[in-house]
Amino acid sequence: MDAAASLPRTEMPSATYVMSAEGYRIATYAWGEASAETVLCVHGFASSCRDNWVETGWVRALTGAGYRVIGVDQRGHGASDKPHEPLAYSMSALVADLVAVLDTYLLDGARYVGYSLGARVGWQLAVDAPEHVGRAVLGGIPDGRPLGRLRIPQARAYAEQGIPVEDPVTQNYVRLAERVRDNDLLALIALAEGMRFGDADPDPDRPPQQPVLFATGSEDAILHRSRTLAATAPHGVFVEIPGRHHFNTPGSRVFREAALEFLGS
Repeated sequence: MDAAASLPRTEMPSATYVMSAEGYRIATYAWGEASAETVLCVHGFASSCRDNWVETGWVRALTGAGYRVIGVDQRGHGASDKPHEPLAYSMSALVADLVAVLDTYLLDGARYVGYSLGARVGWQLAVDAPEHVGRAVLGGIPDGRPLGRLRIPQARAYAEQGIPVEDPVTQNYVRLAERVRDNDLLALIALAEGMRFGDADPDPDRPPQQPVLFATGSEDAILHRSRTLAATAPHGVFVEIPGRHHFNTPGSRVFREAALEFLGS
């Protein structure tokens, strides 16, 4: 039996908004005792705090283990503001949003759990603001530019004019974006465009120095690249999540239990 299933159902609280440096509203959610050790949970591309962490049982399991959980809807997602300008989605801006969240909650630091895009942002937060991250769980972290494979003109033509997408990879991204209620496809296209160049890649020559658990599904196409990236971290540990691909790994009990054990180490 899934241990998280025996815990009380997690309710989704009202969002508390944190202002970014540019004035965007970043939606945050809190569970657990304010005095407890905090875990900051950050979701992946085209997902949300609810989709990645609440509905999969992570918040329930973390609070059951005695943690306070702060969840974030990254800019462009969930209840946060969704700018349509690609320049709004630089890696430095996404990292700065998380620093603003921690500062607003008066937290010097926290444990970190991120998946996919949230893992990529977590890597950079741990590198650029190491005082804010004690240890981190980075699931499905890509090595390279997966969003760079999206055909921006086709995706934009679909979003603005309803023209069918022909490229199979872009079709997958569009389906992913439309899967979550209230997603703004134009904002997610802007994010993909803004993230595909510049500092989107994790730098293997500047890995996090904190203890980091890397986790990727055995059926995920980025498995080898994730394992190679994990090997660059001096205190990195890698776990392969059996039978899972990129989009269903967050719901894995094996992943969740490995993370809980690592966070409590």
